[in-house]
Amino acid sequence: MTKKHRPPAYKIEDHVNDWVKAKFDELGLKNQQDYYTESAIPDYLKEALKGRAKTKNKTSFGKPDFSLPDCNPVPVIIENKLGLKKLLAETKDGVKFDASSVQNYAANGALYYATGIIASGKYHEAIAIGIAGDSDKAIEIKVYYVYGSGEKSYKLLDNVTTLDFLENEQTFETFYKNATLTEDEKHEILINSQAALQKYAKELNKLMHNHNITAPQRVLYVSGMLLSMQHVTDKAGNHIQEGLVPDDLKGIQTESKRDGVQIVDQIKEFLTARNIPADKQSLMLSSFSEISKDKQRDEVTELEKQVSKLINDDASCNKQIFTFIYYNIFLSIDAMAGHIDIMGEMYSEFLKYALGDGKEIGIVLTPPYITKMMTTILGVNKDSRVMDLATGSAGFLISAMEMMIEDADKTSGKKTSAAERKIKQIKKEQLMGIELNAEMFTLAATNMILRGDGSSNIQKGSTFKTPEHIYDDFKADRLLLNPPFSYSENGMPFIAFGLDKMQPSGLGAIIIQDSAGSGKATKTNKALLKKHTLLASIKMPMDLFQPMAGVQTSIYIFEAHKPHDFDATVKFMDFRNDGYKRTSRKIQEIDNPALRYADMIKIYKAGKNAKIEAAWDLDSAYIEDFITNSGADWNFDQHQIIDTKPTLEDFKSTVSDFLAWEVGNLLKNGNNLGK
Repeated sequence: MTKKHRPPAYKIEDHVNDWVKAKFDELGLKNQQDYYTESAIPDYLKEALKGRAKTKNKTSFGKPDFSLPDCNPVPVIIENKLGLKKLLAETKDGVKFDASSVQNYAANGALYYATGIIASGKYHEAIAIGIAGDSDKAIEIKVYYVYGSGEKSYKLLDNVTTLDFLENEQTFETFYKNATLTEDEKHEILINSQAALQKYAKELNKLMHNHNITAPQRVLYVSGMLLSMQHVTDKAGNHIQEGLVPDDLKGIQTESKRDGVQIVDQIKEFLTARNIPADKQSLMLSSFSEISKDKQRDEVTELEKQVSKLINDDASCNKQIFTFIYYNIFLSIDAMAGHIDIMGEMYSEFLKYALGDGKEIGIVLTPPYITKMMTTILGVNKDSRVMDLATGSAGFLISAMEMMIEDADKTSGKKTSAAERKIKQIKKEQLMGIELNAEMFTLAATNMILRGDGSSNIQKGSTFKTPEHIYDDFKADRLLLNPPFSYSENGMPFIAFGLDKMQPSGLGAIIIQDSAGSGKATKTNKALLKKHTLLASIKMPMDLFQPMAGVQTSIYIFEAHKPHDFDATVKFMDFRNDGYKRTSRKIQEIDNPALRYADMIKIYKAGKNAKIEAAWDLDSAYIEDFITNSGADWNFDQHQIIDTKPTLEDFKSTVSDFLAWEVGNLLKNGNNLGK
């Protein structure tokens, strides 16, 4: 009887490495050409892995067991461990990133390195692979697509269990197409990112409250500190100075070295290196000076609960806040879906404590999934020139920029020189915002800088007093607006003014209190219709701006410089059920919101012929009808047809109800039955 041959058990981690090398040989991959071992990492990857050493001080660069940095279009990082039990350490919240897990588990280490090279700015995405085994026949692989530097910015690829996808360009291209995020996944990340950001904002708000920082100052702290964490580069992209990290703040009490001064000085270095115009720089620094104004905030003090796990020793108030922002927000910015308005979310959280529901200053910020939908409806692409005349924290411009960049990548190919040139042009020339409020202007400029310096054309000033040549030179063909509701006629003059400044056939969309379309803005609306066309009206959910403000809103969509034809119909859509339920605590998915948002764009384009995926009654949710020149009949409810003619089913139901009522009465008087 022949004994079954069992492969020898692995004794050391090198045996796992040998297995990987053997697989590479089978696939025809060559050492030092297609892949690199730990001891021979190429210099450009070393640069990207700076600060990702697994040592306590992390001063060296990380050294993954294997790397394939030249895979097109993303690098591959592989980390191995001896023993199947060392493949992955995770909790219900996801993969663990603590020092012990990163050091001792394959997938954790690979993800740590992959998020690190993205954090360096050298790469925008990566593939992380963890491999662990006991023998040649007992080995497991975990493969992840990594799309950001945050600790949750990865997608496990369950169906990939071998290294065969590395064989050649064709196999990798097929793998990559399946690995990247779908539209549904992007939407889910958008919502989850917003929820995570709101959670961090609440914790950060409490931390700042405990340190006696006033609510209006808090959002400026966040935006200023986020700027100080950026690497300082010039306009050509040359690296000048590292961004600040928590260890740079040492609680020194001298005037030039105290923590707040270091933060503000770093912001100044950043803005100067980027050649931000002097007047804009002065405005921003004036707002950010709050961080260094109070010396007491730089004195070392006892740690608050929110940062007790992030800092070892007592630290200044400024360092505690900086550290919380660094780990929970800064390292996650690129992991959050691109349409997220970081500053807007912080603003909403902090100012609801300072200014009630935001009505006092008339600012209610638009959720990112709404800015994304409106941008998509207007068909924003790489060649669009997008304007927002009430910029707020730049939520609309962020969504537009993301869509324009995505289109540039799709058209020319990701990372191609043509795409990169176009993206630079988009950021520098094709986005313009006007904002009157100084703090909001600072937030908007910061927000765009954090998204890759799309701040060039954000102007500080009044929409209606901005020099005419600025509008003439910009030549906008897309306009997105959420005007201050406290402005006259609910803010409708903003859209009328903006449409006047647009190119012929340009498209504009505004989200506004729907009383503006039913009688509160007739003066502006009548004048607007003489020059421009109302194309569509979308009735939005009642709780959309919960908890900031309980307002009923609609989106109105226009074509510029084409007088409204009252013999043509307008599209009216009911989107009150967008699939979400909002409370002051959270947003809940109750009816396929990702599908419903995708469907609404299809319904706008194709009406009742739209190929929808969610459950809709299009006969009641979509109407095409005429409007009058009154300027007071722009809302869905005013065109909803209510059929009052009774049907046979209505008759049967009524008879059934009547009989039930009769029987009920007889039973109540049961003592008379049978007499």
